[in-house]
Amino acid sequence: MHYRELFLTFLALIVKSTSEEICISRHNINVIEGEPFYLKHCLSSLAHGNETNTIRWSKSHGSHVLAKLNPRSSPRITVHNYILEFWPVELNDQGSYRFQMGNETKEWTLNVIKRDEHSCFSEKLVKSKKVAVKKALLINCKNSYYEKWINKTSLYKNCEKIDENYKSLSMVKNAEFTDQGYYSCIFSLIRNGKLYNVTQTFNITICEDLNNKNPVLLGPKTNYVAVELGEDVELNCSALANKNDVIYWSFWKENESYTNVHEEKEKTTWISEGKQHVSIILRIKKVDEKNLNFLFNCTVTNEGSTDIQSFILLRKDSTDISNPVFMRGMIISVLISVAVVCLVVVCVIYRVDLVLFYRHLMGRDETLTDCHPENGEEYAFAVETLPKVLEKHFGYKLCIFERDIVPGGAVIDEIHSLIEKSRRLIIVLSKSYIGNEVRYELESELHEALVERKIKIILIEFTPVSDFTFLPQSLELLKSHRVLRWKAEETLSYNSRFWKNLLYLMPAKTIKPGQGESEILPVLSAP
Repeated sequence: MHYRELFLTFLALIVKSTSEEICISRHNINVIEGEPFYLKHCLSSLAHGNETNTIRWSKSHGSHVLAKLNPRSSPRITVHNYILEFWPVELNDQGSYRFQMGNETKEWTLNVIKRDEHSCFSEKLVKSKKVAVKKALLINCKNSYYEKWINKTSLYKNCEKIDENYKSLSMVKNAEFTDQGYYSCIFSLIRNGKLYNVTQTFNITICEDLNNKNPVLLGPKTNYVAVELGEDVELNCSALANKNDVIYWSFWKENESYTNVHEEKEKTTWISEGKQHVSIILRIKKVDEKNLNFLFNCTVTNEGSTDIQSFILLRKDSTDISNPVFMRGMIISVLISVAVVCLVVVCVIYRVDLVLFYRHLMGRDETLTDCHPENGEEYAFAVETLPKVLEKHFGYKLCIFERDIVPGGAVIDEIHSLIEKSRRLIIVLSKSYIGNEVRYELESELHEALVERKIKIILIEFTPVSDFTFLPQSLELLKSHRVLRWKAEETLSYNSRFWKNLLYLMPAKTIKPGQGESEILPVLSAP
């Protein structure tokens, strides 16, 4: 059978190749520069009766009109009645050629392709062919037209020589996937003492045999079946297979017999979506201990491939965790972990809002009194904006040097007295304000915060501060603490992040906004 197919394929290729070489019927023709080429016209049956008419060959290129070819004008081009030969064809030979004899005409368009210096063939002149794996692969290097001039024929695969012979040669074999590639037949011609090459290239693609696919069992490779002792079980094995593929069960073990396990002799076959399916059933009557945790294997095979599927019986009340249960437990654990991580992240991001909500919910009030001053826009912020918000809106009490210290009195004693009554010290960082006149006051307050631990410090940066050297040395110990940054254009609302962070650092207090207070603060010009 294979030899017959091979012979018919070989014959078909020869007939096709010969017919193309005798008569060039294609209208558009691609040729490669530097190789011999010919055009030949075959007369119709009517023209054969009037072969005495004059034969005329002519050529046109682009906008140029047809011009009669004169073989004497070029030694490369020869005319033999119905045949026009090029020895060899060159780039300037591109154009339209016409054969005319009486009322019969034939026209071709010749495209001359420049030779690729890095390859033994041109992609535009490759003929493609698909061959099924394990079928006959035939490469026939034969050129009947140039046969009398052929000196040697060589066969190349991907431009590497694999065979050589006189006149013609053929390669025939059972196709394998490694045979895929470009095959070039190169004919070496000698004419009038000159050497020429003619190239024919085939792109061979090896594909699967559509009529004989590898069999495949349907479903997972390992199947766990929960059973109860004493019950009857049917195991169904299905496969996508060819007509003559073999499918069977294997369930024996050395020195062990299973009298309650039986394979059905008849197989079920059906066609679905143009594909053949086959199934076979294994029956286990009254499952016992010996049938548990044992591999019942289903196998489908043919000459080229084998596929195996396993079934394992597990007792329903077994402590073993089946795959689905284990996967559900893993998924639930992962989801809980993700939820906990998300909750922690939310708490970190919104910790200020959560603390303020807790203070409001519990109604705690730790306030006593507080104090501090400033200069210019900073002065307005310290003695106007902060008191307006903290006192009138949020209900805190502030002590401000310029406002609450009585001039001419015992200033130092009053400062110590007020510090002892305060729970927070608010420092607005300002290089212009920190002068000799306030350093003693500031040093006293810092002593209370750092040494006696009686007061907590709140740092507010009104304008960006990059150099802290102007601060007292004791205050530099606090510069790594949290610093609130005032941005007038972004912190006008009482619900802004600045006021929330400030309330977070202040003592807990039930907030009772002042009557008639606007929710928008007076605008301060940006620093």
